[in-house]
Amino acid sequence: MRVLGVDDGRRRIGLAVSDPTGTLARPAETIAGHDDPAAAARGVAAAIARIESGDDPIGAIVVGLPLRLDGSPNEQTGHARALAAELRRLTGLEVVLRDERLTSREAESRLALRERDWRVRKKRLDAAAAAVLLQEYLDGRSGTGEGREAESGREGDRE
Repeated sequence: MRVLGVDDGRRRIGLAVSDPTGTLARPAETIAGHDDPAAAARGVAAAIARIESGDDPIGAIVVGLPLRLDGSPNEQTGHARALAAELRRLTGLEVVLRDERLTSREAESRLALRERDWRVRKKRLDAAAAAVLLQEYLDGRSGTGEGREAESGREGDRE
């Protein structure tokens, strides 16, 4: 079963997808973000249809949950929760919220190793951050890595 990773943002939404075994994540695409979580969810649902065409279907979605470094909610947390709820409603798939602290920083450092031009890195950053988020989820789920525990196990975090 393939899993979709979503790095939510009001300007851009990064998407990543796993391989059919749910072992490896790769950046897929970046789509336009939106202030309205329902509109953002419609954009992600359309991207899912493109990603699935001619390939294995998506079986679950992991949405990054933005939190402050101390673990408290920030101004984006509510948007991500609303996006996750709307994605579940639109797709009928399992949607898991996952702590995304420092995934963009990790993605930026990985991109910087291969690409010197910051303009090129910026275009790839959101999808790369979604891939970091998704890989941590996959590693934690399979017990093979040190990924942060998925938020879905706690009351109210599975959407």
